[in-house]
Amino acid sequence: MSARIPAGPPQGGSAQAPSTTQAAGAANPFAALGQPALEYFTDAWQRTVLLLDILRQRGNESAEHEREGMPAVLVFEHELLADGRELPEPVNYALLRIVPPADSPTDPAKRAFVVIDPRAGHGPGIGGFKTDSEIGIALRSGHPCYFVTFFQEPCPGQTIESVARAEAAFLKIVGERHPDAPGKPFVVGNCQAGWALMILAAVAPERTGPLLVAGAPLAYWSGVRGQNPMRYSGGLLGGSWLASLTADTGNGRFDGAWLVQNFEQLNPANTLWKKLYDVYAKADTEGPRFLEFERWWGGHFLMNREEIDWIVQNLFIGNRLTAGEVRSSDGKTVVDLRNVRSPVIVFASWGDNITPPQQALNWIPDLYPTDEELVANDQVIVYCLHPTVGHLGIFVSAGVANREHSELFCALDLIDVLPPGLYEAKIEDVAPDLPHRDLVEGRYLIRFERRSVADILALDDGREDERPFEVVRRVAEINQHIYDTFASPWVRAMSNEFNAQWMRALHPARLERAVATDMNPWMAWIGAMAPMVRANRAPVSPDNPFLAMEKAASEQIVSALDQYRDARDAWYERAFEAIYNSPAMAALVGMRAQAPANVESPVTVALRKELAERRLRDAEAAIGQGGPLEAFVRVLAYVADRPSSIEERPFNLLRRMAREQSESTAHADLATFKAAVRQQSFIVRLDPKRAIQALPALVPDRDTRRRLMVAAHRVMTVKGPLEGERLARYREVAELMGTRHAPEAADAVGRADVAEAAQGEAPPDEHAQAGKPQASRAVPPRQPAAGTTPRPRR
Repeated sequence: MSARIPAGPPQGGSAQAPSTTQAAGAANPFAALGQPALEYFTDAWQRTVLLLDILRQRGNESAEHEREGMPAVLVFEHELLADGRELPEPVNYALLRIVPPADSPTDPAKRAFVVIDPRAGHGPGIGGFKTDSEIGIALRSGHPCYFVTFFQEPCPGQTIESVARAEAAFLKIVGERHPDAPGKPFVVGNCQAGWALMILAAVAPERTGPLLVAGAPLAYWSGVRGQNPMRYSGGLLGGSWLASLTADTGNGRFDGAWLVQNFEQLNPANTLWKKLYDVYAKADTEGPRFLEFERWWGGHFLMNREEIDWIVQNLFIGNRLTAGEVRSSDGKTVVDLRNVRSPVIVFASWGDNITPPQQALNWIPDLYPTDEELVANDQVIVYCLHPTVGHLGIFVSAGVANREHSELFCALDLIDVLPPGLYEAKIEDVAPDLPHRDLVEGRYLIRFERRSVADILALDDGREDERPFEVVRRVAEINQHIYDTFASPWVRAMSNEFNAQWMRALHPARLERAVATDMNPWMAWIGAMAPMVRANRAPVSPDNPFLAMEKAASEQIVSALDQYRDARDAWYERAFEAIYNSPAMAALVGMRAQAPANVESPVTVALRKELAERRLRDAEAAIGQGGPLEAFVRVLAYVADRPSSIEERPFNLLRRMAREQSESTAHADLATFKAAVRQQSFIVRLDPKRAIQALPALVPDRDTRRRLMVAAHRVMTVKGPLEGERLARYREVAELMGTRHAPEAADAVGRADVAEAAQGEAPPDEHAQAGKPQASRAVPPRQPAAGTTPRPRR
C-alpha cells in the first residue's frame, strides 16, 4: 500500500491551512456576516441609548433654562448695566457689560464694541455663546465689549419704536463710559437686529460708529429665481393677517417658535433627519456641541402683536424701509437710511437661504442709483461675501469668527477713514514672500476693492421678478383690513392667558423637548442605562458592511427629502407667479403690477440737490486751505488716482510713522484724519490739476515738503515700486513741490533722500523698521490713498 503525500500549497502561496471559520464561510457566505452583524447591532443599540440620553439632557436643560427666566446663553461673565424695563417707555431689553477674563484685560481707551442680538424667535446669546465668537474676537483684541440682550416676555405696549429708543439710550451709556476712545462705538447687528440697527443709525447717527450688519435682510423682495423661496411666503399666505391671528390667539403675544419653525422648514432633510442622525452617528463625541447649540436654538421668546405686525407689514411684505416710507408713530420722523453717517459693513453668504446676498445688498442701489450719488452722500459701504456658510454659520461658526469677523474687526479704523464709496472686502492668506509682512496683523491680509452700484446689481438675475410683490402688498393690506375689522375682535374676545400658555406648550418645537425629560417616566430607564453603556462602549469597526449600509441609507433619505424640498419650492414659485404676476389679480385689487419705484418727493429732491451743491462749494473753497496733513493726504489721493484696492499695509505703516515721531510733534487723531481723507479725496476728484497746483501754498517750508514727499513715497511703495502713471504723477508733484533735485536729506525718521524718491526708487533703508513690533489698530491714524472704482464681481 503506497503512502499518499499531500499536495503542497501553490508556489509562492501560504502554507497555512484554512481555518474552520473560513472554511465554513466559504461554504455558507451568510455565516461570515454573523460577527460583523453582532458588532454592528451592539453598536447601533448603544448609540440609540446615547442619542436618547442626549435628547433627555436637552429636555432637562431646556426646562431648567426656562425656570431661570431664559437668560442670554453667553459663555462670558457679564453684569447688568441698564434694564430697559425701568425706562420711561419700558421694553424687555437690557444692556450687559462683558467682564473680560483676568488674563485678557481690555483697554477702556479703545473703541467699544456693542453686539445686538436678534429677537427672531430664539433666545439671545448668538454673538457670544462660544469662545470663538463676535464677542470673543473683540475681547482678544482688547476692546471693551457690551451686549444688548432681551427677556422672554415683552412689556405691555412695547413697540419697535420704543425698542429703538431704548437701544439709543444704551449706546449713549456706552459712549459716555469711553470718552477717550478714538471713535464712537462699533455696533454689530445680527440677523433681524441688522435692520433695527440701520433704523437706529438713521434716526440717531450721533450715537453710532461703524456698523456691521451680519446676515441681515434689508431688501425684502430681492432674490434669485429658483433659489430663494422664503420671500414668497407672505404672498402665498395672503399677507400679514395670519401673523396677527397667531398673536391674537396668543392673548396679544406672538410665539417666536413659529419663526424658528419657518426657518427649519426650509431644509426638511436637516430638520427631519440629518440633524439628529449626525448626533446618532457620532454619539460618543457630538453631544456637547449639539446641546450647546440647542440651548440657544430652543429658547423661544415672545413679541407683542404690535411688534410682529410692524415687522411683517412694513418690512417683509411692505418693503417700506428703503423707500423712505417708515415713519415714527407721531408721523414727524421719516426713517431715511441715507442719513446714516457711519461706515456700513455688510456681511452675507452665498450659502444663506434666509438672507441671500441680494436681500443683504440690494438696498444700496435702492438708495443710491449711481456711484456719484453714494459718494455725494459722503457714505462708505463695505460688503464681504462668504462663499458657502449657511445663515446660522454667519454667527456661530468658529471658522467664520476667526477669519471674516476677526479681520473686519481689526480693520475698523481703516474702514472708518476710507474715502466715500462702495468696497468689497477681500480676505486672503498671507503669502510667505509678501513684502512688508510685518505690517500685516494676524493670519490674513485684508484689502478693500472698489466696486460700483452696477456690481451689486450684477449679483442678481434682474429685478423684474420683484414686480409682483407690489400686488402682494396691496392684497396683504386688503386682507389685513378685513381681518382687523371682522375677525380680530372675536378672536381676542375668546382668547385668554390660560389657553395661550397651553398653545405655546403644545407647539412641536417645545413639545419634543418637554416629552424627553426626567419628568417623563418612560425616560427614566435612559438616565440609568446611559452610564453603563458608556462604561461598556463597543464601537463598530469603520469598515463594517452594515455601517456602510446605514450611511448609504441615510444618504438616500437626505436625497429624497432634498428632492421633495426642490419640488415644493419650485411649486411655491410657480404658484406665486401665477397668482401675483397675473394682470387679472392686479386689476382685481385696483392696481397694475409694475417695477418697484423709489420716488422721492420734490422737496426731498430739492434738499438733496442743495446739499450736494453746498458740498461742491465747500470743496471749491477748501482747495487752497489746509496744512501739511491736508497736503499729505492730497498727494496720496492724486498719485493713487482712484486705486483699485486699499489694503492694510500702507495704513499700518502710517500708524508706525506717527508713533515714530517725537512726542513734541503733533499728529492727527482718527477723526481729524478721517475728515481730511474725505475732503481731500473729493477735492482731487473735483479738480485734480487745481488741487495739486495749490500744494506749495499749503506747505511753504521746503524742509517740510521734503519730509512730506518722502513719507508719501514710503506709504505708496509698500505694495511695490511706483510704475507707469503713478510714477509720472509722483514726479509731477515732486517737481511742483521743488523736491525733485533737492540734495540728499533724511526725512523725519531717518529715511532716504528726496532725489531718489522723486525718481521712483525705494529709499535705501526701506526695511530698517521691519523688526519693530507692529502697531496696534487702536493707535490713531494715518491712512493710505483715497481711491475710487473698478469692478470684478465676487
